[in-house]
Amino acid sequence: MEASKVEWMTAQQDQRIVEAVTRFWRRLRGFIRRRVADEGDAEDILQDVLHELVEAQRLTEPIEEVGAWLFSVARNRITDFFRKKRPAQMTDALAPVEGGEAPALEDLLPSPEAGPDALYARIVLLEELDAALDELPEEQRDVFVAHELEGRSFKELAAETGLSVNTLLSRKRYAVLRLRRRLRAIHDAFTSP
Repeated sequence: MEASKVEWMTAQQDQRIVEAVTRFWRRLRGFIRRRVADEGDAEDILQDVLHELVEAQRLTEPIEEVGAWLFSVARNRITDFFRKKRPAQMTDALAPVEGGEAPALEDLLPSPEAGPDALYARIVLLEELDAALDELPEEQRDVFVAHELEGRSFKELAAETGLSVNTLLSRKRYAVLRLRRRLRAIHDAFTSP
C-alpha cells in the first residue's frame, strides 16, 4: 500500500512538472533570450530554472503560482549570470569628476545599444533608481529630479521656489548621500564576483 502511494505521488509530481514546462517553456525561453545575448548562456539559464522546478516539486509542497515562480527564478539566475560576468566597475555614481561636476546620469548607465546584457542592466538600474527616489524626502527628491534628471539650474530653481541656492545645494547633497547608500547594493550586485 505504501509503495503505491509513493508511486501515485511521484506520478502527480511528474504530471505537474510536465504541465508547467509545456505551458511556460516558450515564454520563459523568450524572457531569458531577451535579456541574455548568447544563445548558449540563455539555454544554460533555462535549464537551471527547469532543474530548480523539478527539485522544488520533488522536495517541497506543490508551487501555487508556477508561472510567477518560474519567472522569479529566471530573473534571479539572470542576475547571478551578470554577477559572474563581472562587468567593469561603474564610476562611483554621482561622484564629482575633475571640473567639480558630477557625471550625467545617462553617462553612468549602460547604453541600450550595447546589447541585451547592457539593456537588462540598464532596466534594473533604472528601476532601482526609481524606487530609491521614491524613498527620499520630498524636498530632496524634488531638487535632485529637477537638477539631475530635468537639467534645471540651481539659479532657476531658487527663483522658482524662493529658496536660496545654498539650501537647494544642501538638499541635493543629502539626496545624493542617501541615493549612494541605497544604490550601493545594486551596484555591488552587478560588479562583485
